[in-house]
Amino acid sequence: MLAQFLQFLFSGITSGAAYALAALGFTIIYNTSNVINFAQGEFIMLGGMFSTALLAAGLPLPVAIALGIVLTGVAGLIVEKLAIEPAKNAEVVTLIIITIGASLTIRGLIQVWLGKGNHALPAFSGETPIQILGASLLPQSLWVLGVALVIVVILGWFFGKTLLGKAMLATSHNKLAAQLVGVNTKTILLLSFGLSAVLGAVGGVILAPITYSSYDIGIMLGLKGFVAAVLGGLGGGLGAIAGGLILGITEAMAAGYISSAYKDAVPFVLILLILFFRPGGLFGAKITERV
Repeated sequence: MLAQFLQFLFSGITSGAAYALAALGFTIIYNTSNVINFAQGEFIMLGGMFSTALLAAGLPLPVAIALGIVLTGVAGLIVEKLAIEPAKNAEVVTLIIITIGASLTIRGLIQVWLGKGNHALPAFSGETPIQILGASLLPQSLWVLGVALVIVVILGWFFGKTLLGKAMLATSHNKLAAQLVGVNTKTILLLSFGLSAVLGAVGGVILAPITYSSYDIGIMLGLKGFVAAVLGGLGGGLGAIAGGLILGITEAMAAGYISSAYKDAVPFVLILLILFFRPGGLFGAKITERV
């Protein structure tokens, strides 16, 4: 029983770390623009698809991964420049619809270019499972966890110590005040899309050896990343990480102990419960209204 529980736990933590990276992308853009970017899942897909295509073209694995992440970051900048910036004065709902349109466009272009098949990257450090108390843990899962932790540390340093990071935080807290002290909020929004795309690409790359990558993989990963972000309160990095891990573990336990048929239903049950009982998220501020 312990081995079985640990197996489900390892699977959940691995998936949860990937959801957390997607949630971080949602959180960064939401905090700088109040927009939910439903193209975030496609950034995850692009990271994996670009990297596998470049590897198939003959580039070494590290170069293919680095270029794949850079190209995805550029795609994020293009989405903001061509789709979001021209509609900057639009209602939030309109901007959300625009991000859905961008998601469909990206997905269609990749389907035409690389086809509908599955693509994979080789495991970064072998495929021999590590045995822990009777449960098996893939070495690639350790890469997923390790990379997620490193990114959290880097983001903490970036937002806490760098001028650009502090400008992003200032924009998220009060856009008008940030503009009054000289912050170019237009540039901050552009960079936030680029940063969220890079985070998504990293998630897509480290997952590609485990789950493979295809043109439509971003749909469910993006939705689950959104659920993780809402669970965390859409307020900060720690909430996004916690939300991702909670979602991944809950999903794995439901699939293991109930039925795998209900695995993809878990995120939607969780988000309904959160919206009913804790609209601000598990780690967000409680919403109160004075009458």
